[in-house]
Amino acid sequence: NMGGKSTYMRQTALIVLLASMGSFVPAARAQIGPVDRIFTRIGASDDLTSGRSTFMVEMTEAANILHNAGPESLVLMDEIGRGTSTFDGLALALACAERLTRHNRALTLFATHYFELTALAEREPAVANVHTDAMEHEHSIVFLHQVREGPANQSYGLQVAQLAGVPADVLKLARTHLRELEDRAAAADSPQLGLFTPAPPEVTSDPEPEPQTTPEERALKALFETLDPDEMSPREALDALYRMKEALRGPE
Repeated sequence: NMGGKSTYMRQTALIVLLASMGSFVPAARAQIGPVDRIFTRIGASDDLTSGRSTFMVEMTEAANILHNAGPESLVLMDEIGRGTSTFDGLALALACAERLTRHNRALTLFATHYFELTALAEREPAVANVHTDAMEHEHSIVFLHQVREGPANQSYGLQVAQLAGVPADVLKLARTHLRELEDRAAAADSPQLGLFTPAPPEVTSDPEPEPQTTPEERALKALFETLDPDEMSPREALDALYRMKEALRGPE
């Protein structure tokens, strides 16, 4: 928070743009390869005239990036998933990061406050963690605006809230709640919400009998497996809905 990561990301995009047009680059030395497009998902804003929430706008922009970014694209993703619940947001952020790494293979700066995502660097050789540095002293903070290797160890949210003028009694209560949440997570031995913890060993037991399915259910399942919602037009989706209805009805 307030460490300068969003500014660092915007700066990167501007430097690539300047270099691509043959302009001056504010650096002693820069080695920049070909970049075909620059995609950004930065900031938070709603679209009230179109009836779209902040999270909907965020997801629409993320969808455009995930569909169109390529190996020579520069992608800036800032705080994806923050507009919904913790588990939904974390799951979406992780899935987006994995797709950008494995499928799009784009040059990506992916900023997040979900510490759990830093474990992705242990599984993906193309991923590395960096953080913006800060110094803390008696509940106050000094931002150094320097990029260091490795993941951050905290986000300094309460310190930034203090700088913003949040009442002292609210901050005191927030620190109490924070300690309770951290103690609860430590007691459950799941500080990373279980996303990267190994699954418990399977317990062998007699297999349960598979539930019996009707011919209509099997036909409906087979139809579902042939559909690709991302590639369907509205008319094709309507036709598929009629086919599902016929499959459930079964033979007369």
